[in-house]
Amino acid sequence: MQFGIFSVGDVTPDPTNGRTPSEGERIKAILAIAQKAEEVGLDVFAMGEHHNPPFVPSSPTTMLGYVAARTEKLILSTATTLITTNDPVKIAEDYAMLQHVADGRVDLMMGRGNTGPVYPWFGQDIRQGIELAKENYALLRRLWREDVVDWEGKFRTPLQGFTSTPRPLDGVPPFVWHGSIRSPEIAEQAAFYGDGFFHNNIFWPAEHTRRMVQLYRRRFAHHGHGTPEQAIVGLGGQVFMRKNSQDAVREFRPYFDNAPVYGHGPSLEDFTEQTPLTVGSPQEVIERTLSFRDTVGDYQRQLFLMDHAGLPLKTVLEQLDILGEEVVPVLRKEFAIGRPANVPDAPTHQSLRSAGNGRDGREGSVA
Repeated sequence: MQFGIFSVGDVTPDPTNGRTPSEGERIKAILAIAQKAEEVGLDVFAMGEHHNPPFVPSSPTTMLGYVAARTEKLILSTATTLITTNDPVKIAEDYAMLQHVADGRVDLMMGRGNTGPVYPWFGQDIRQGIELAKENYALLRRLWREDVVDWEGKFRTPLQGFTSTPRPLDGVPPFVWHGSIRSPEIAEQAAFYGDGFFHNNIFWPAEHTRRMVQLYRRRFAHHGHGTPEQAIVGLGGQVFMRKNSQDAVREFRPYFDNAPVYGHGPSLEDFTEQTPLTVGSPQEVIERTLSFRDTVGDYQRQLFLMDHAGLPLKTVLEQLDILGEEVVPVLRKEFAIGRPANVPDAPTHQSLRSAGNGRDGREGSVA
């Protein structure tokens, strides 16, 4: 399995002192967090994409390119690449370029985002979000797999004899996860192509997560990419840890209560009971995360959200030390126990290249 962190890049006041970091401070903090992820032995750092305050990561490839130059092993991903409002030609070129810069340590997560106004800002209609996702991704795949593309669709101007540059590294496109919290159409899209499905289960109860992942697994097998157990699944999660559970709850409560996403809503206790948010000791985080396998089966990637809601950089770096030193080593060991031999590892550039997953049209399975 791969373990890592993702950031949504929010600029949020620290509720304990009222101080709001500048955009520049927040950007530099995210870059420091990404480098810390490699230092503590994590596998993946993923950056979100937003185009509205209070978020700063409007250009994930710029930030990930910087991180690539300062890391050696860390897989660089996105927590969302907006397939609906970005031009698929620009996505094809930007992420192929990042592949070369990072020597292949790149994959990305396609998503529609959760901010409605972004659609008209980029000349699109939110009512066509699903159709945009389908058409744009179909074009993106062709741009990565065909040297010369002739194409005509509904949402952008036609292409005639077009070649995106640079070409994917080693002729192998970046592995794609399709991220969704609530849309079965996106689970179906991931299954159709044999891509990965990332369920960012940070707001929903376990039964909803189970249904979405089971749908993806069934459809993955239906489309001929392997057995349901060979489907490529990733999960999100949120944690805050201290040695003693009571200290973790006491320290995190003001951040939870004032968070821009879920603040002033359910209590911390209710939210941790109903969603995967875990606030407590490292052992509690280990036990809760291991329970995810009971919900979705053996899976390939686990990412945690840790740097949100105004938490100061010093605190986030402390959290990463705990995650890397006390939590992830145990999770690696425990998740490996009883893992069936037919369950694939998480895809990497090297594994895809070895398997010959390059210019193969629809066949993107890594099973």
